[in-house]
Amino acid sequence: MKRMAMIAASALLLGRGLAAQDTSKAAAPAAPAAAPAAATPSVTVVEAVVARSVLDRQPQDTGAAFPADVGQLNCWTKVEGAGGASIHHVWFHGDTQVGDVELQVGGSPWRTWSRKAVPAEWTGAWHVEVKDAAGTVLKRLDFTVGQ
Repeated sequence: MKRMAMIAASALLLGRGLAAQDTSKAAAPAAPAAAPAAATPSVTVVEAVVARSVLDRQPQDTGAAFPADVGQLNCWTKVEGAGGASIHHVWFHGDTQVGDVELQVGGSPWRTWSRKAVPAEWTGAWHVEVKDAAGTVLKRLDFTVGQ
């Protein structure tokens, strides 16, 4: 009778998704589970341009050639997949780095831009590299000033 009661109780527990555990043997402690690797946001540059100005979050007077007296230029970038991360606009005059602007990305998609003063005597080839937080170049924009 006692045996039937135990079988009935076991069946009841198993029916509820519970099972008995044999505790008569000491089990080896389980190794702690490895923490999942932190996912690095995958940033995609949807659009990027060099422009004379930005109005209402939109680039104005974009191009690949600007006069020597332009005064300043903007690198405008639209990215996806980088919410909470940051990107960099790294400005170059020829092969010389002349600026590195870190920009926080608040969501996806996200539009952001940086501004660089351009002295009239700094003519010639320029470029801006859009980089992710790890330093990977996502986009390169080549342009000239004064030629």
